[in-house]
Amino acid sequence: MPDISPQYETVLEGGKHWSYTARRGSLLRLVDREGGANLAMLFYNPHNPLERYNAPDTLKCQHTFKLTRGHCLYSDMGRIFCSIVGDTLGWHDTVAGNTTKAMVAARWGQKTYQDHRNDWTQNGHDAFLVEAGKYGLGRRDLAANVNWFSKVAVAEDGTMIFDAAHSSAGSSVDLRFEMDTLVLMHSCPHPMNPTAEYPRKTRGPGIPSGRSGRCG
Repeated sequence: MPDISPQYETVLEGGKHWSYTARRGSLLRLVDREGGANLAMLFYNPHNPLERYNAPDTLKCQHTFKLTRGHCLYSDMGRIFCSIVGDTLGWHDTVAGNTTKAMVAARWGQKTYQDHRNDWTQNGHDAFLVEAGKYGLGRRDLAANVNWFSKVAVAEDGTMIFDAAHSSAGSSVDLRFEMDTLVLMHSCPHPMNPTAEYPRKTRGPGIPSGRSGRCG
């Protein structure tokens, strides 16, 4: 991707969440600032939130298990939310799902915001719910999510294997939105992350300017 002056930039620290509406034709560049990032995303049609990201259809119609440059992310109505037009990694997970409160507590201990403030151990499920609630969406509206910067491969016996060293500092992925899209995201740990301490890697999403053509 060519260098483009961004309209907006922000840094999302580990264990945080954010959302915004991406306009058709806009570009979103995601950067793993420190290495080892996980940035989970869900997509909705802001004009009809019943239309949302469909992970099974996205994989089946493109005959793939992973996401990388050249792939598109489809809605459950067969339309394209966004296309991956740049990728320095070559593999992003959309099958392993999301962390829950119980999962995070069992693996890293339960730290509440009331007691630990910004050092609390947020989980992906609740992070999505907080952002979804801002748009009148709730638990029943959540779906299988994308995990950018994370790699989950499958062994010959069907075992899913998480690659903890997959993403290095400076890794990036560029998304071009083919329709107006409500984007929910969080930087909570990947559900298969084996690290002993709750990971708090920072991610830097930005919205570069410019318009481009449609994915075929």
